[in-house]
Order: sequence, then structure tokens, then C-alpha cells
Amino acid sequence: MHEVGKSDSPVLPAKPSNKAVTAEMVEGRGLTKGNTDGTTGAGRRAGGGLSQGLDRVRQAAKRDKEARFTALLHHVDVDGLREAYRAINPKAAAGADGVTWEAYGENLEGNLLDLHRRLHSGAYRAKPVRRAFIPKADGRQRSLGIASLEDKIVQGALVKVLNGIYEADFLGFSYGFRPRRGPHQALDALTVGIKTKKVNWVLDADVADFFTSLDRGWLAKFLEHRIADERVLRIIQKWLKAGVIENGNWAECDAGTPQGATASPLLANVYLHYVFDLWAERWRRREARGDVIIVRYADDFIVGFEHQEDAERFLAGLVERFAKFGLELKAEKTRLIEFGRFAARKRKAGGLGKPETFDFLGFTHICGKTRGGQFQVLRITISKRSRTKLRELSQELKRRRHLPIPEQGKWLRSVVLGHRAYYAVPGNLKVVSRFVNELKRLWLMALRRRSQKTRMTWHKFAPLAARWMPPIRNMHPYPEQRFAVAHPR
Repeated sequence: MHEVGKSDSPVLPAKPSNKAVTAEMVEGRGLTKGNTDGTTGAGRRAGGGLSQGLDRVRQAAKRDKEARFTALLHHVDVDGLREAYRAINPKAAAGADGVTWEAYGENLEGNLLDLHRRLHSGAYRAKPVRRAFIPKADGRQRSLGIASLEDKIVQGALVKVLNGIYEADFLGFSYGFRPRRGPHQALDALTVGIKTKKVNWVLDADVADFFTSLDRGWLAKFLEHRIADERVLRIIQKWLKAGVIENGNWAECDAGTPQGATASPLLANVYLHYVFDLWAERWRRREARGDVIIVRYADDFIVGFEHQEDAERFLAGLVERFAKFGLELKAEKTRLIEFGRFAARKRKAGGLGKPETFDFLGFTHICGKTRGGQFQVLRITISKRSRTKLRELSQELKRRRHLPIPEQGKWLRSVVLGHRAYYAVPGNLKVVSRFVNELKRLWLMALRRRSQKTRMTWHKFAPLAARWMPPIRNMHPYPEQRFAVAHPR
């Protein structure tokens, strides 16, 4: 197996294309190619443009899928650490050490030079993550690991280096936490796939506690397929073995990776690339008798099938595959449903009800029709999420109701803009409008409770709502339009 170090030539022998990772019409890797000789854009997650050294790493990884990289840590320089620091949200919560973004920045250059020295001399030690919990839409608590500021900086800088390698490996149907990809690109691919391929059945699966169940032994083996720099591997192990602090008490954590840490999404993608992606792509090529589409975003994935028999065999094989690597599917949330352009007609002929729906990335997907009677995938906001969000906003409005009205208005405007930016897709505007109208009602109720003497009437409130609440309009093109631009092949 070829190993790439600092002195290796960037020109490696080209390999014949592997059809296992060939770009496809629906889930292909194909973003439009740019000039690979100069600085290369790396997207928000990966920071700014790639340096020449990192670009050579990316080109080497792309040319030789078997190459192992022996010298990577030297790419984590002071400039990379500074860029990673600036990419951190200044308002983000502090880790277990209590160091804030502002405090670290008071002597930024001195701190970064010291961090760089410790990192390259082997003196760097990862700190335990601070465990916090946030409510989920189903009422349960999601565990988050909040890393210390220096660990966030090192993770951000090293993830940028590793992205240069793994972006050459990851398959086209993987969309989560990757440069120039996001949830709406995954939603577009799913919609276009269902409409253009012969999809009649959909597997809606949920991995049980993925981030806490991930097997670190297997993760280390997967990383070693591409990374031969022992210093980088040791740093990753330091992050994983640092433990957690909860209520002031340290506890060892011997499985999984902290959800919320900067490096966790990349490590999760590496794990699922080897456990799920390569297996699913091989199964699709070799064992499927009909069309199969796959869309994965982090640990959420949807698989569509032409034949029910394929779907059942895939699910059985997937359960066995996951068990080998310490993962399992949630039985209560894993369903095989009839879905697609012919689902409504088939179910009606069989005396059944309307086709079932499934949820993915915040949207409920429904078999619908256009005004002209053609099949379409209708996407609306998951109702449970809307109700949960409105309850949270109601409590926050009660807390803010005695603040000046312009202050409340600015905050509500930011809430509506964020909601609109994600959910205002074609076909969902009525649902978004209902959400905003309910938010207006909650604001009016909060203002009416400010004083017993002055009654806030709707006549007085309407101008306030018009001033601070932005209008509802489509913020995204139709899936076919954006998909055609992103995947011109």
C-alpha cells in the first residue's frame, strides 16, 4: 500500500475508475469541477481555501485510493489554528475549563504559538468534555459534549486536513457535515430520486444512539486505512479518551464520540462510510434486482426500492451488518412503507388507505399530486417539531415580555428569518405561514400581559407585526432545478 509523506511527488499514477463510486444521476458525487491547480474552496465546515500543501494532499488522495498518508500534522500550522479559532462561534458555551472565545483572544498569537508548540512536541493534552443535555422533539434528552476552546481549535484545524483526504473517498449519497453540502442538497437528491427512479418502497430507518454506540476499536482500524501519521492518530485517541465532566465529576467514556464536538461529524462519516456506505453501494450493484436510491445525512438515511423483495433483503442484511460493528436499528422507528408514484393507486386497488408518510431532516414526506394530476413528493414541516418549537418560543416570550418592544421585535425577526430560511420550500408555505401566525398570536398575548391598564388591541399590534415579522416566501428553488445545477452530469 502506497504511503504518502512530505517529500512525495504530488503526481501519482492514475487508477482506473471504480464503478462502485461512479457518480450517478441521483446521488452522484458530481459537483461541477473547478481549477484544481490553485487554491481550492473548502466550504464553511472546512474553513477557507485550501493551501497548496493541502491541495496536494487532496490530489494525492483522489489519484490513489490506497494511499496512506504518513505526514499530515505539519499541515496544522499557526495559520490553520488561527483560522480554526476564528471559525468558532464567539457566543458558544465554554468547555470544562471555562475559557471563553474572548478571553483566549486577548493574547491570541501567544496562545496559538504555545498551542502549536505543544501540539507538535507531543505535550498537547485533550481536556474532558463538559456534558450538557438539550431536549429532543420526542421529549427525550440529547447528550452533547462541549469541548474546551483549545480542543475546538485543534479539532477544527485537523478536520480541515482530514477533509482533504476523505472528500476523495466519501460516496455521492453521503451529505451530512461535508464541505459544500447540506440538508437541502440531501432533500433535493431524495425527492429527485423518488420521482425519476422506479421507487415503490421506502426504508425509513433510525440508528439507535449512534454517537454513543460507535465502536472506537473499529473506528481506529478505519482511520488507519488512510492515515499512517501516528501523531494524528494519537491526537484523535486523546480526544476520545479524555472523558466527560458532568455536575463537576469526571467519568471515563469508553465508547462513542461526543456529539457536538467539532471532530465528531467527520469521525461519524468515516465510520459509516466503511460500515454502511460501501456495503450499501456494493449491495445495490450486485444484489438488487431493481432500482435502489440511497440518501444519507450523518446517521439518518433513507433507502428507496423498486421491489419489495429487495427492500426486505436489504433490511435483513443491514441488521446483520450493523450488529457486526456494534450498531443496531431502533425497532420502533424502522419501517418499510409503500411510497412512490404508484403507491396511492396500488393501495386504493387493495382497499387500503393513503400511502404512509416518512420524516427526514425536519420534513414529513407525502405522496401528493400537482394541480395537473402528476405525482409529486410533498414536503411539509414535521408537526411535532413545530409544536415543540412554539412551546419553547412561548416560554421565551413570557421571559422577554417586559423588554422594550423593538428588542422583542428584533429577536422575533431573527427567529422567523431562521425558520423561513430552512422550512420555506415549495409546497410548504402554508405550514410556515401558520407557524408565523401562531407566533404572532403568542407575541400579542405576551404584550397584553405587560400591563393591566393598557390593553394591546389587534389594531395596535398589526403594525408591530408588519414591521418586525418578515413576509413568507419561497427561499429554495424546486428540487429538480437545484439538483440539476449541482449535478450537471
